[in-house]
Amino acid sequence: MSKKIYCIARFRAKTGKERELFEVLKALEPDTLREDGCLQYIVTRRIENPCAGCSDDFSIVFNEIWADRTAFEAHCNRNAIREFFQTQCLDENGLVEAHDVCVYSDEPEDYDAPVVGAKYE
Repeated sequence: MSKKIYCIARFRAKTGKERELFEVLKALEPDTLREDGCLQYIVTRRIENPCAGCSDDFSIVFNEIWADRTAFEAHCNRNAIREFFQTQCLDENGLVEAHDVCVYSDEPEDYDAPVVGAKYE
């Protein structure tokens, strides 16, 4: 198991603003990919496909993988990320109608993690 953090950040653009929002989010990728602990940071947009269906209208999604909680939280506290959420998600004139950010772990709830350096008798 790992200490990785998997983040899914979903966005619903205001009417007529999806293309513009996608470009604003893509602009966040290069600097974020340079962050220590960033393993994956890809903005995607929903496409139609007969093998898949979607029950909501969050059409833009960031798929993120972070080395650990510390790296993820450092990312969230970067000025560029905080500014994005303030200007695009919270401010009245922003491009985002609604957003949803969730984090996940691949460790079971009661994972018996090995203790590094432990001595066994």
